[in-house]
Amino acid sequence: MNRTTYHVLGVLLLALVVSSGACTKKSATTVNVSKSELEKTKKDLYRCSMHPAVTSDKPGICPICHMNLEKVEDEKSAPHTAPSSAVQGRAAFSLTPERQQMIGVTTAKVSVRSLGYEVRASGRVAFDPELFTAIEEYRQALMSRGQMKDDVMQGQANEMIGSAKTKLKLMGLSDDQIRTLSSEKTSSMSLLLPKGTVWVYAEVFEYEVAGLKSGLKIEVEAPSIPGKVFVGKLSSINPVVNSPTRMVRVRASVPDPTGLLRPDTFMNVKIKVDLGEKLAVPENAVLFSGEKAFVYVVKEQGRFEPHPIRTGLKAQSYYEVLSGLNDGDTIVTSANFLIDSESKLRGVLEK
Repeated sequence: MNRTTYHVLGVLLLALVVSSGACTKKSATTVNVSKSELEKTKKDLYRCSMHPAVTSDKPGICPICHMNLEKVEDEKSAPHTAPSSAVQGRAAFSLTPERQQMIGVTTAKVSVRSLGYEVRASGRVAFDPELFTAIEEYRQALMSRGQMKDDVMQGQANEMIGSAKTKLKLMGLSDDQIRTLSSEKTSSMSLLLPKGTVWVYAEVFEYEVAGLKSGLKIEVEAPSIPGKVFVGKLSSINPVVNSPTRMVRVRASVPDPTGLLRPDTFMNVKIKVDLGEKLAVPENAVLFSGEKAFVYVVKEQGRFEPHPIRTGLKAQSYYEVLSGLNDGDTIVTSANFLIDSESKLRGVLEK
C-alpha cells in the first residue's frame, strides 16, 4: 500500500470522527430542545380562592363570585400536602398569608375557661296534696314500726316503709330529703299552705338536665308580683321523664318570709349552672360531618389540618372539649367553611 493510499484513508477517518461528533452534538441539542419545549407546554393552573372547585388554565374571573382567579403555586415550590385520615374525605393543606387574609381567616387559641349557663323554665308554687299524703304515709309507717314489738309485725312495717320510700323517690325526693322530712321537727305543710318557705316546681327539657344538681342557685319571678326576685336552691330532680312532653320536673326551696307567694302561683324560673373550669373552643370553630365534630388546627407555615374532637356541654357560645385538642392549640374560627371546601377538594384530588 503506497503513501497516497495511507493519506486517503487518514482523510476518510478524520471525516468519520468529525461527522460522529457533529451527530452527537446535534442529538444532545435535540434533547435539550425537547426539555425546553416540555417546560413551555406545561400549563398553569388558576383557582378561585372563594370557590376552589372553579379552576382554569389561564387568568380569568370566577363565574360565581366574580373574583379574579389566583395562580396555583407550582408543585415544586408548594408545601407538601398529605391526606388526613383523621377526618374522612378531607386532607391537610397550606395557604399563604396573603390568601388567608383574602378569604378572612381568623384564629384563636384553645384554652381552659370558666363555663356556665342558665336554664330557663316555667314553674309554679307547689300545691301538691299527693306528695303531702305520700310523706305522711311514710311518717306513719315509721311510727308504726316503732310501736311494734313482734318480729313479724315489724317485718310488715318495714315493707310498708320501703314501699312508701320508693313512692317518694319516684316523686323526685332524694334519700337525704326523705330522711329530713321523716323528722318530727320538719313540716310538710308548705306543700299545702306555704309559710316562710315555699316549694317551687319547674319543668325543664330532658337535654338540660345533665348539668343540674341539688344545691344550685335558682331565681324565680312571679308576673303577679312585678319587680320582685326570689332566690332559692334546687332541692331535687325527678328521676322519671314525662314521656309525652320529654320534660323533667325539678323542685326548689325558696324563702318567702313575707308570704307573698300563694299556692299554684305561676313563676318564671332561672337555674344557674356552673360547669367550672373546662377546656373549650368557640362555637363557630366547630364543624360537623354527620354526628362527628371536628376543627381545623393551624400548624407552622400556614398548614391547616382537620382534627376530630369530642365535645361536651355547650355554654356561653363555647363547646366543652372532652378530647382531640390540647390547651394552646391554634384553631380556625372564621372562614372555616371555605377552609373545609379546600380541604375536601384536596382530599378528592389526592385519592
